[in-house]
Amino acid sequence: MKRLLLNTATLLLCAGIAACSSVKQPDDAKSVARAEQKASTKAWLDAQEPRLRDALRGSHFEVSRRDDLLVVTVPVDASFNPDRPSMLLPVTLGPVTKVAKLVEKDGKTSVLLLGHGDNSGTAAASRKLSEERARSVAAIFRLSGLGGDRLMYKGMGSDLPRVGNDSKDGRARNRRVEMLLTPRGTLPSVLAQYTTAGKKLVVADQVK
Repeated sequence: MKRLLLNTATLLLCAGIAACSSVKQPDDAKSVARAEQKASTKAWLDAQEPRLRDALRGSHFEVSRRDDLLVVTVPVDASFNPDRPSMLLPVTLGPVTKVAKLVEKDGKTSVLLLGHGDNSGTAAASRKLSEERARSVAAIFRLSGLGGDRLMYKGMGSDLPRVGNDSKDGRARNRRVEMLLTPRGTLPSVLAQYTTAGKKLVVADQVK
């Protein structure tokens, strides 16, 4: 009888240990999820970057990686009409369309368009013009079929300069539109970086 009780207790103990070991701890599960997300994002970056660079070869656009993003920088002075500051020059339409079509064909990619200005004039005027420029680029993406939760834009004004505004060259570098390409699943976290209380991003579906 004692032997039977001992065997039963041993079996119950082993079953309990096995059950505990089969359940992942919350922290472990989060670590695994983060590692999988990081690997997935790196694979996306490695696949999309050469395609993007190839599409923009010979243009005046810049392509770079920024953390988990691919960033295409469109310099304002070479891309927008000086007499109508929010209108894209014809030479710019081709490269923008290439990026738009590349993104539209890949359902896993989303894009955030950010307009940037220098510190000339008032902050309100700079933000308004930078948003108009971002909207002009967004319109090309919309014509290529991209929209919904995969395309948004925002005017940042002079809030995020690349360099100091104390020279003509510096101000020119700060006047730009950035296309931030990101895996679709990470778009909310990217949006949050550029959204502050009372300043909402504009959904590209509102582009006329």
